[in-house]
Amino acid sequence: MKHDYTRSIPPEWHPMARVFSALGDEHRQRILMLFDKNERLNVGQIASVSTLTRSTVSHHLKILHEADVLCSEKIGKEVWFWINRPWLEEVFGNALDYVREHC
Repeated sequence: MKHDYTRSIPPEWHPMARVFSALGDEHRQRILMLFDKNERLNVGQIASVSTLTRSTVSHHLKILHEADVLCSEKIGKEVWFWINRPWLEEVFGNALDYVREHC
């Protein structure tokens, strides 16, 4: 064993941990699966096809946004969300690289 990470993870892993934590919820996974490639959706569109209330959808979108899983832009009164593909590719690539090198 090289290091004892039982109490904390390396600081550079904190952003990655937020992504995995955000994606650990099935509702948030289903929200992500609603997006087509390069598509932007607003809360109302997501809530209209979800079993969740609009406020619950907003809560889940906030968590995904704070983890940088989603990007957003406010246009008029609506906030539009889209998947932050470059960031997710980096995070998942880093995790895969770690597995390949250390496991």
